[in-house]
Amino acid sequence: MLTAVLLFCLGLILLIKGGDWFVDGSVGVAHRFGVPELIIGATVVSIGTTLPEVMVSATSALQGHGEIAYGNAIGSIICNTALIAALTVAIKPSKVDRKSLLSPVLFFFAAAAYYLFNAYVLGGFSRVAGVILVSVFVLYMIFTINQGRKKTSPTTESSEEVKPLGKSLLFLAVGAVFIALGANLLVDNGILIAQGLGVPESVIALTFVALGTSLPELVTAVTSLLKGHSALSLGNIIGANLFNLVLVSGVSVLLSPFSLPESKTIAGINASLVLDMPVMIAVMCLLTLPALLKGKLSRWQGITLLCVYAAFCVLQFVL
Repeated sequence: MLTAVLLFCLGLILLIKGGDWFVDGSVGVAHRFGVPELIIGATVVSIGTTLPEVMVSATSALQGHGEIAYGNAIGSIICNTALIAALTVAIKPSKVDRKSLLSPVLFFFAAAAYYLFNAYVLGGFSRVAGVILVSVFVLYMIFTINQGRKKTSPTTESSEEVKPLGKSLLFLAVGAVFIALGANLLVDNGILIAQGLGVPESVIALTFVALGTSLPELVTAVTSLLKGHSALSLGNIIGANLFNLVLVSGVSVLLSPFSLPESKTIAGINASLVLDMPVMIAVMCLLTLPALLKGKLSRWQGITLLCVYAAFCVLQFVL
């Protein structure tokens, strides 16, 4: 068991460092070829911080552990919203740009509606669902890039020093390798820990694995907070949540379709339908709707979300 725990922690470290280097390398390459920084942030960086979830879920799906693939996506959304975003809001609430927030929020809830249809009506996710989810991701990327081009002057240059292309490519390659290795260690040893403790795989995925793969978003949020731009992390969190729903889940389902996990029930009903997905929608509503209506974040939102996350984690191990 001790070996499994140590390897699980090593997997988390590799994922975090790999994601960090992948983003640095990607940004370096983009800067080298003159791609506007706004587009870099909306595409490359967002994908980079979501890569740990993609790799963990894809690896789990291929190994026949659909519960981890499913739980990691849902758990990461809840963790991003009710822990990471909540911390920044509770510590330093700020105003938000409602116009820039509206598009990712609408895309998220549209994708969530289709996701819920598959879960509640169809009882699982087929390869067709995977195609549709990935298509939503592609549409969002095209929309975001077009919006970025409209808002960015053709003469805009990055104030950041352009790194040598070879160094950026090296960071990109090593980061990708670290992410792949970390994902394998996380999945394999997460399963061993779950089996050793008698805890369902879905619980491990919804809590420990989800928190571990959400660490890149946590780093981004903390950095924004330290620099006095706490509102900036909100867009990153919502973008990452959308990617978890359409990219992480979509790729996993394309590789290996799976049904809803049935390891837990509440009053005889699948716990995913009663607890996990309702909490996912509730925390996103609590975070985004007041921000869209009032144009600002309030400390009560952050405190409430943190309480919800604590209760959610406790329930995962009590039920």
